[in-house]
Amino acid sequence: MLPAQPPLAWLAPGEDFPPVTQSWGADSPAPGLLAAGGVLDVETLCRAYGRGIFPWFSEGQPILWWSPDPRMLLQVEAFRLHPSFKKSLRKFGNTGGCEIRIDSAFEQVISACATSPRAGQSGTWIVPDMIAAYGALHRAGYAHSVETWIDGCLVGGLYCVALGKTVFGESMFSRASEASKIALAALVCFCRHHGIKQIDCQQNTPHLASLGAREISRAAFIEQITAGLRCGPPHWNFQPLYWNELFHPDSPAP
Repeated sequence: MLPAQPPLAWLAPGEDFPPVTQSWGADSPAPGLLAAGGVLDVETLCRAYGRGIFPWFSEGQPILWWSPDPRMLLQVEAFRLHPSFKKSLRKFGNTGGCEIRIDSAFEQVISACATSPRAGQSGTWIVPDMIAAYGALHRAGYAHSVETWIDGCLVGGLYCVALGKTVFGESMFSRASEASKIALAALVCFCRHHGIKQIDCQQNTPHLASLGAREISRAAFIEQITAGLRCGPPHWNFQPLYWNELFHPDSPAP
């Protein structure tokens, strides 16, 4: 028999979140589940991310809010640049018509992510309400897309939430080989250049672990968020010189 879990908080619009320590534990049916209900407006989303909370739910479900412990985090200095991918990046950076753009097609990126289910999932958690909410967050300057373009075509990318110097990865898509990974590498370069230390990955997956992401305690994660929130945000654009952040001798070996 599973141990009893704390009662799930049901939020009215504008109601504050309970302490993250009240989220359901690892031995529950839904580890990390904290609350349900509320709204997906810009103010609520910023408040949630600033406390280590994020929304994740499927069509037909209420809004569900999560704060798992531990938390999967990619320290950008620990990003693993495997030899074959390093060659792909060098080729991408040296080929005409290949470029990274930021925020030129946010709506296209999140819509593409919504039609690209994660491994092992038959559907998507990026339901229409989420698309609308993150579109508003983007227009407010708190959500960004990192895009891989080849010959004028969008072939891959990701979107993330950013508050100060904290970055929370959300989802990726790819229409060409390694296109989403190239966008992630570009985000890592951007973060290194601007002194952003880590990218939140939310959940542990073998793919993220292979790239250098590791679990840390929620308490340590929230400490890092708090420090990042004290800093002013960078200007979100991408310069080709940022690739140099991955090709210096101190980059971690696989």
